[in-house]
Amino acid sequence: MKNKINSPAAADRKYQHLFFDLDHTLWDFDANARVALTEVYDKFVLKEKISAPFDEFYSTYLQHNAVLWDRFHKGFISAEDLKWKRMWRSLLDFKIGDEGLAKNMAIHFLEILPTKKLLFDHTIEILEYLLKKNYQLHLITNGFEKTQWSKLNNSNLSKYFTRVITSEGSGSVKPSREIFEYAITISGANISESIMIGDNLETDIQGAMDAGMDTVFVNHINAATDIVPTYTVHKLKELENIF
Repeated sequence: MKNKINSPAAADRKYQHLFFDLDHTLWDFDANARVALTEVYDKFVLKEKISAPFDEFYSTYLQHNAVLWDRFHKGFISAEDLKWKRMWRSLLDFKIGDEGLAKNMAIHFLEILPTKKLLFDHTIEILEYLLKKNYQLHLITNGFEKTQWSKLNNSNLSKYFTRVITSEGSGSVKPSREIFEYAITISGANISESIMIGDNLETDIQGAMDAGMDTVFVNHINAATDIVPTYTVHKLKELENIF
């Protein structure tokens, strides 16, 4: 990680536009998904159907969710397939081939997930700090338009961002350079004064680098990497050392 730099006056500093990822960077997806899936597990009486404790079902879901998001990022499956097939594949691991159940679970999950409000430590604090320093804050997220706006509104984050760019709204998906170029265009920014801040090495960091943007890798989980971002932080509070 680079050393702390002196913070210049707003007009003279290098970065003016800060582009954040949402899930796993600011909004704690895994923690919120756990709460939402607990409700799904109880509503559909899965304990009786799969004869397994919630933690086992949750672990299975996380594995399939990660694989299917990766396939979605690479354009191999549609958003609609992602939404229900993560439930379908999880149920199959417990020998339940009920497509209708999987789709109903997916609908209920996506209704309640965005109402959850768990954020990573210092999220509000750092956004307030950056706004007070007159940075323009934006989001670039691969989430679904309706779902992401619901997350932002319910967690009281929407007020911090000038532009919210979703894969659904932009017609492209991180890590494709098109979504970053689209974000730069509609925010009225120059790429040289913009920086991407995210947790995912492929979609956020490598994708932004390929588009010519500087990057901040938010390494919440101390992941090892051969990719060299412009900066690395392990907690959001550490962004104060950069901006």
